[in-house]
Amino acid sequence: MAHCAIDDEALRRYERDGYLVLRKAFDAEEIGLLARTVKEDRVLDRHAFGRSDGEGGTVRLSLWNHPTETIYGMIARSESLVGAAEKLLGGEVYHYHSKMVMKDPRTGGAWAWHQDYGYWYQNGVLFPHLTSAFIAVDRSTRENGCLQVVRGSHHLGRIDHVLTGEQAGADLARVEEILKRLDVVYVEMEPGDVVFFHANMLHRSDQNRSEHPRWSMICCYNAASNDPYKESHHPRYTPLVKVPDARILECGHRRFSADDAAAWLSPEQDRSAADLQS
Repeated sequence: MAHCAIDDEALRRYERDGYLVLRKAFDAEEIGLLARTVKEDRVLDRHAFGRSDGEGGTVRLSLWNHPTETIYGMIARSESLVGAAEKLLGGEVYHYHSKMVMKDPRTGGAWAWHQDYGYWYQNGVLFPHLTSAFIAVDRSTRENGCLQVVRGSHHLGRIDHVLTGEQAGADLARVEEILKRLDVVYVEMEPGDVVFFHANMLHRSDQNRSEHPRWSMICCYNAASNDPYKESHHPRYTPLVKVPDARILECGHRRFSADDAAAWLSPEQDRSAADLQS
């Protein structure tokens, strides 16, 4: 992994736009190993669950809180990726959770316009000092439902969210007005590219109506100084032990096992959207 370094100019772009694309952050060997592993990982597949998009589609995902000694944990703990998150958040970070989002051909559902902080606000996280690293496992295009972001929308602050299907969606009337003033960017990506985005960045994606899968791994980091004031289904501050980037390949084809302490989240435990009703 050689392209996760963030200089001051890149940091300024992130602070201005709310997102930052790092091309070829993972080389072909690293992302190829991840792609082969995740698509053969039956334990991860068994822990996947669906979220209705309210449009007739379903997004399939697996969620876990703590990184393990698998390839997923090596990526989430890698010095380059964590170092980039630390640069963006201005200091020590910890692993808030990771997820694998599986948009399968012709069946993968959409995500409504939302901010991640719209989900996480209920978890006792006082500041939006979080960032997500979206790693393209497959090629991500307009046709298969790539990530869309509203450039600069993180400056709007937190927007009220309501349930849209089984997802939390930002107040649509407000979003419609925002889209008259700010630009939507389709973030098309090649395998191994990474996009970091701010917790208040408005983002969405379309259904996958193509013949090609669009799987992605998303590692979410919280600033250590932003330790939640209460317990929730995502962890409070837990020191993150970084590993050399070389560990990604050294760990080989290591998948989740039945006894991995991965802190899997089930639909019942992942209450970020459900808590909006309370």
